[in-house]
Amino acid sequence: MILRLAQAGGRAGRAGFTLMEILVAFLIFGMTVSGLIYGYVQANRMAEFSSMSLAAQSLAQQGMEQARSAQWDSEAWPVTNGPGTTDEISLYPSNSCPTGYTNYSQADYLDVPEKDTLIYVTNYITVTNLSMNPLLRQIRSDVVWTLPLNGKACTNTAITQRAPDE
Repeated sequence: MILRLAQAGGRAGRAGFTLMEILVAFLIFGMTVSGLIYGYVQANRMAEFSSMSLAAQSLAQQGMEQARSAQWDSEAWPVTNGPGTTDEISLYPSNSCPTGYTNYSQADYLDVPEKDTLIYVTNYITVTNLSMNPLLRQIRSDVVWTLPLNGKACTNTAITQRAPDE
């Protein structure tokens, strides 16, 4: 059995797509592919930012834990300040904080796999006396770094409170 299809109106010799239909199909295909590529690039940028932000947050947490682990024995006599003493973090009173505060800063770099460059950061650690009775201190660690994609400054912060070693 042979099946023959004939088109109405005598278009048998002109069957197929016109040039305009092909151009519209290519336009739709190009827009779809460019949207997919743009989405991939944006997802890659967000993943890169997320890895840098997590590394900076880890450094902030590390700086806070270093200050938190310093010895602070409020019951020892005589009270001395400095490394290896009863209070390893010396707090100095000021007009803005009469109960005392101190600032430390240290330079480091983010531990993220990057092409050729290191992302340098500065970790600012601030220790403040919140109250004298009961004794309570706030430890704040701010890591400031620059996003390489656009040069924007970013800050990751970790804050905790601690009482003396008892």
